Amino acid sequence: MYSQVEHPAGGYKKLFETVEELSSPVTAHVTGRIPTWLKGSLLRCGPGLFEVGAEPFYHLFDGQALLHKFDFKEGHVTYHRRFVRTDAYVRAMTEKRIVITEFGTYAYPDPCKNIFSRFFSYFKGVEVTDNALVNVYPIGEDYYACTETNFITRINPETLETIKQVDLCKYVSVNGATAHPHVENDGTVYNIGNCFGKNFSLAYNIIRIPPLQADKEDPINKSEVVVQFPCSDRFKPSYVHSFGLTPNYIVFVETPVKINLLKFLSSWSLWGANYMDCFESNETMGVWVHVAEKKKGRLLNIKYRTSAFNLFHHINTFEDNGFLIVDLCTWKGFEFVYNYLYLANLRANWDEVKRQAEKAPQPEARRYVLPLNVDKADTGKNLVTLPYTTATATLRSDETIWLEPEVIFSGPRHAFEFPQINYKKYGGKPYTYSYGLGLNHFVPDRLCKLNVKTRETWVWQEPDSYPSEPIFVSHPDALEEDDGVVLSIVISPGAGPKPAYLLILNAKDMSEVARAEVEMNIPVTFHGLFKRA
Repeated sequence: MYSQVEHPAGGYKKLFETVEELSSPVTAHVTGRIPTWLKGSLLRCGPGLFEVGAEPFYHLFDGQALLHKFDFKEGHVTYHRRFVRTDAYVRAMTEKRIVITEFGTYAYPDPCKNIFSRFFSYFKGVEVTDNALVNVYPIGEDYYACTETNFITRINPETLETIKQVDLCKYVSVNGATAHPHVENDGTVYNIGNCFGKNFSLAYNIIRIPPLQADKEDPINKSEVVVQFPCSDRFKPSYVHSFGLTPNYIVFVETPVKINLLKFLSSWSLWGANYMDCFESNETMGVWVHVAEKKKGRLLNIKYRTSAFNLFHHINTFEDNGFLIVDLCTWKGFEFVYNYLYLANLRANWDEVKRQAEKAPQPEARRYVLPLNVDKADTGKNLVTLPYTTATATLRSDETIWLEPEVIFSGPRHAFEFPQINYKKYGGKPYTYSYGLGLNHFVPDRLCKLNVKTRETWVWQEPDSYPSEPIFVSHPDALEEDDGVVLSIVISPGAGPKPAYLLILNAKDMSEVARAEVEMNIPVTFHGLFKRA
């Protein structure tokens, strides 16, 4: 058990303050003892610049990308950070204004250009941001920072220098890609993105980037579409943030959070419009779950349906005796979109954020079970025969399979989000433990460990402290799933001269092992990875 900790507006807003990059790494002050086996770098992405001159960015997803690195070597820790030199950042710094429209901030045209030049430039194509503030992941021997558009940015993981921008549209048929690809142990990368085809036909393409081969050619050159999922609405694709992957199957959850494509294409001709204005809800569709065979690239002709919910993150997906188990962090109702997307407005009033968050439906971590073998003779029956779950899947007369979930985590106004597991050994396989960031009124105030089998939880929490997504790092000689540490960057504005630190927890019981403090503020980070030395 733990006590509720309320947060003052001043502390919360420290997560969204502009900071300067560092010319070289700084030494962190370590308390406790860093495990001798922990060698490598924690790389994290997030926003770090929240205004350009007198022009503010209005949304959490708009601040310009800042790449962070905590280095571990022989019990010592250093911290380094640099802005990613994206086109959005470089042009903003050069012109001293916001040049490219972001998720919630509209970039006004250059006042020096007349109406005719603006008109013609509009018809040359929509200018899409490359602000790579969401995640970082490997492709072959290289590392890329990314957002959710078609642009990814290659970076040097040692120096944090920006190397080059890569446009995925030049290699494979997608108009964007998620910031949550699956990276298999051999280096194969799978991702999903919307595809706008001929006559406005919409689909979701799964792309595969192979591992580095003996010829040393850039794997991105060998990217391919392995399967295409249909879209439930011709003009309105669903927002896609993540997907499920097992050794044999790909799972795509199509939610009712829709992007109005006509609004999207016209928004750049309207003063003040941005990406966020293109979102809407179609809760009458419920949720459609699509499954494809991974190796054959063949869609399963099974129509899985369930009631409406929204999600960002899959926890894990695995196969068991003819079933697919899909664990998700879900939010109910379109209020999810309003609260998470709209109330992440950086200029929002704290009291308003809290008031609106209290009205939102309770978030849940859920387990859905999808039968892979369906017999029409079983119409009206629950097809789930696994003994360890209460989730059901009922075959209806219209040949759809109606899914009802098992709730594996639920708390009063507390969300279990940004889930991480022992991915290298248990990604796509049966697992026991997940680590997550606890959100209280959409504010990160604790770190959680969840046993998905017993529902037991462990919590780390300190007053006036705001942790980031927990990253699990396995002990190199681990025999158990949770043998390792959990890493999280924590912002503690009331801690005096050292307002931020890297927290190291024992992954078994979430007790503190050590912390590495720095004498500077660190703004919010979204996602990242641990790169072993």
